[in-house]
Amino acid sequence: MKLSLNNLYPNKKSKFKSKRVGRGRGTGLGKTCGKGHKGQKSRSGGKIRRGFEGGQTPFYRRIPKFGFKRRKKKCVQELGLYNLNRLNDNNITIDLLKSNGIISSKICFVKIILIGKLNKSVNICDKNIKVSLGSKKKIELFNGRICY
Repeated sequence: MKLSLNNLYPNKKSKFKSKRVGRGRGTGLGKTCGKGHKGQKSRSGGKIRRGFEGGQTPFYRRIPKFGFKRRKKKCVQELGLYNLNRLNDNNITIDLLKSNGIISSKICFVKIILIGKLNKSVNICDKNIKVSLGSKKKIELFNGRICY
């Protein structure tokens, strides 16, 4: 069949007839019109706004206005493996990293991650220095060790 303006029609089940309420008991939507008895939602214009929690202080008012900054973030730093090449000493501690200016004096914890190449053997002798798996393998490849 050729498609033309005089034989256009919508797909089946794409159009629904609107609910006719208040047209007698036999329709199933008479009397209270499917809204039940009394209460806020049965009244005209009786809507409950989004986020309303029945009088309890809503979630959006309980949480702080802005995010928070972790205090620990200020004292933790990631350090590339290549930074260890700059040190003269093979036994690495937080104090050594601070004295050579690799990390700031406020840093308490360091994590060594696999970025760059390592050219020498190093021993990590501080509990506050964590090592990623990849960088641990590289350190052990150069006969270094993690002794804490």
